[in-house]
Amino acid sequence: MTPAPVIALLTAQARPILEGRLPAGIEPLWWETPEQLVDLAPQAEIGWFDMFDKAAPLEAIRRATKLQWLNSFFAGVDWLPLADLQQRGVKLTNGSGINANSVAEFALMNMLALARNHAAIVRAQDQHQWLAPQYDMPTRELAGAKVLILGYGEIGQAIGRMLAGFNAQVTPVRRSGAAKGTECALGPDEWQARIGEFDWVLLAMPGTRETKGLLSAEVIAGMKSDAVVVNMGRADVLDQGALVAALHAGKLGGAILDLTDPEPLPPDHPLWSAPNAHVTMHLAGLPTLASKIAAATRFIANCGHWQRGEPLISQVDLRLGY
Repeated sequence: MTPAPVIALLTAQARPILEGRLPAGIEPLWWETPEQLVDLAPQAEIGWFDMFDKAAPLEAIRRATKLQWLNSFFAGVDWLPLADLQQRGVKLTNGSGINANSVAEFALMNMLALARNHAAIVRAQDQHQWLAPQYDMPTRELAGAKVLILGYGEIGQAIGRMLAGFNAQVTPVRRSGAAKGTECALGPDEWQARIGEFDWVLLAMPGTRETKGLLSAEVIAGMKSDAVVVNMGRADVLDQGALVAALHAGKLGGAILDLTDPEPLPPDHPLWSAPNAHVTMHLAGLPTLASKIAAATRFIANCGHWQRGEPLISQVDLRLGY
């Protein structure tokens, strides 16, 4: 007797790439709207529930009592009920590394824009104002700049490689603190004492209990007065209030924040008017065609691994949160 197919409730956005490529024995159901996702959730044994508005996916997870494996395009999974999934025995895979290059390119674009004061050029064009060559517009170079990268996973490493191409001096923070090749690294207990050495401090770590508030008011106070904070990780990794205060007081050179608390920022939030603050509105990780294809290809491979009882690619440790 042929066993009943496993029901996979999948986002219709991936249908053009996935349809006809799933292994035999996995039957897809496609959802297009939040209402469809929630209504179909009780049938799901495998799920791909991603939406930027998290209300419907969270309700779908609650209703998906048959769920055995949940897949996500997103690298960050701190929005998910990890303890509940662990208790229910649900495996979770994420998009770790899928959009590393696009996030790294986005981070580098904004670092270059801040370094060369590109915002002033755009504003001048909007006002039909020609900036004379002698115009006093402060700029800097990435070449020779000292960059500390906190969070040296796929995204952090991609940013590090790109910065190396600009001859920046990249120092990653590693759990071991050991050097890798010719790369000089700091351990988790070493970087804070040396925070005043760096021109750029870049955050690319997941949101966990250990990383919350890592860039504290004390750490921010120890940074160089012209240093720039770049956050491509999670909003709660840094003390946003202390950062805003430092910017307004002229004690930091700038900030590039793809993540803020709250999101979206209210129109009257002081971060909008903070000097040299670049708020990029959580746009770094928007899916590209290449990342969508990579995510679907990984999901197809994982379907085979799951059927054979093999380890899944990018399976999240639900205790650690990444």
